[in-house]
Amino acid sequence: MRDLRPLQALGLSATAEAAYVALVEQGPRTLAELTDRPTLAGLPLEVLQRAVTELSDIGLVARTGDRLTAQPPRAMVEAVAEQRAREARIAYESAMVLSRFWLDHTAGSSYVEVVDTSGHPEAIQLRVHSEAMEQVRALSIGPVGGGEREPEVGPGTLDALDRGIAYRVVYSANILQDPKALEVAHSCVERGEQARVFPDVALNVLVCDDRFAVVSVTAPDGRGHHSVVVQPSGLLDGLIGVFESYWRIAAPLPAGESVKSEASPESRQLLSYLSAGLTDESIARELGVSERTVARRIARLQEMLGAQTRFQLGVQASRRGWL
Repeated sequence: MRDLRPLQALGLSATAEAAYVALVEQGPRTLAELTDRPTLAGLPLEVLQRAVTELSDIGLVARTGDRLTAQPPRAMVEAVAEQRAREARIAYESAMVLSRFWLDHTAGSSYVEVVDTSGHPEAIQLRVHSEAMEQVRALSIGPVGGGEREPEVGPGTLDALDRGIAYRVVYSANILQDPKALEVAHSCVERGEQARVFPDVALNVLVCDDRFAVVSVTAPDGRGHHSVVVQPSGLLDGLIGVFESYWRIAAPLPAGESVKSEASPESRQLLSYLSAGLTDESIARELGVSERTVARRIARLQEMLGAQTRFQLGVQASRRGWL
């Protein structure tokens, strides 16, 4: 209890939390008797009074004469949580209203927002993956700004793939020279991503459906990281057009020896369900993903093994010892 500090997490003072703990552990007490506790000893009565008022305001302490009694916390704290949730929803809706107001009354590049993401570049990327409803299109040259970073799957990418979001990604060809980056790309492909490579990818772009895009750039000082958020506009249409141009001329991502010679545990599980005669719907339920994701994974396996039908896929997988 003392280590978790749950009441302080709700915004109450440390003194209020200590007073509540004392009343729970020792039973009803007067304000003066609370000062017998080591955690409250020596505090002026007015400080204790303010702490008790904090507790009373949310119903955690009841007064009977001069005695204070702790109340069961669950219903009261849940009410506080619900109030905070309402406030969060109102804040989000207010942000949307203010954003529309800004766009309606700001001339020039009001459809472009520059965000300094040097400290947390993942947050705005996570927004793309979590808000996508149908598809994400991406151009990738790897991490930019903020020093050297290990290649890794973008936050929220695998969850979005498992939700059935369609991914098409054009990687810069230098990914072929980086085993770790290639491994990361293959892990996404195994989950349903379509991937291609091209020698001269110029920038990092994420396009969320047709609603907005995020362009990652190095900060002016060359050390930080900025993200440019592009709302619906001719510029967004242009970025989508740039992606589609790259996609048409890019080459499929090579499968690599590790992918050719062995199947991932997820692929083996999928193949075992197929060989058992399960439908896509049943497989999706077993794997906890969408039917669309199952279909994409099967199509990817067929592409890897050169199988035109699911029967041929079973034969090829069996020959390779994947079943």
